Amino acid sequence: MQIIPAIDLKNQQSVRLYQGDFKQTTVINDSPLDQALAIEKAGLKNLHLVDLDGAKSGRPVNRATIEAICSETGLQVEVGGGIRSLSQINTYLTSGVNRVILGSAALNDPTLVQQAIEQFGADQIVVGIDGKNGQVAVSGWLEQRSVEMSELMASMVAFGVKTFVVTDISRDGTMTGPNTDQLKNLQVKFPESTVVASGGIRNVADLKQLETAGIKAAIIGKAMATGDLPLQVLAEVNANVG
Repeated sequence: MQIIPAIDLKNQQSVRLYQGDFKQTTVINDSPLDQALAIEKAGLKNLHLVDLDGAKSGRPVNRATIEAICSETGLQVEVGGGIRSLSQINTYLTSGVNRVILGSAALNDPTLVQQAIEQFGADQIVVGIDGKNGQVAVSGWLEQRSVEMSELMASMVAFGVKTFVVTDISRDGTMTGPNTDQLKNLQVKFPESTVVASGGIRNVADLKQLETAGIKAAIIGKAMATGDLPLQVLAEVNANVG
């Protein structure tokens, strides 16, 4: 299983939200770069960055911090939050980012996803599907739509999207365990896709449960910050699970 540590960016700091609520913010580290360097030093290879300010405003806000992390580490970096145009995607991909995650754009501007896949390829374009009770949430989780997560995923698969970060926002930041059934159902329904688990993962047992369910990659945020899944353990899991 591929382990992907997460850093959420707000006001140039590393933070965690509770269930996607911008009013329930905890600062994890004043220096996201220092945190990224620690992740690399532990032996992990990947990093998931979310520009929370960008997701809310619809434009990249923490780009300078993201570019610093890309230039100062050798991590494979994926970035989401506020990316709404091909030019923004290109800017990230030419400044050291390995993969760009399109979230709200997948629902609000599907043509952008189609064009991005055609221009940059499925290896560099990931779609993030965030939802609650099986329905999609957009704009930094501030707005919920009556569109099924599986319905949105099907339309993206038709465009050639291969990788999906799937987040149950009712679990995110809660340390209550991932929505394994939902993740498994989506992976089974779309067997040629890679479903990346995000939200609620709290310990190694959760990771093993996800692997048993057929999930090949998982994003770890809150459990890393609390120490329930410290970097050394994540590095061991990344090397040994599966």
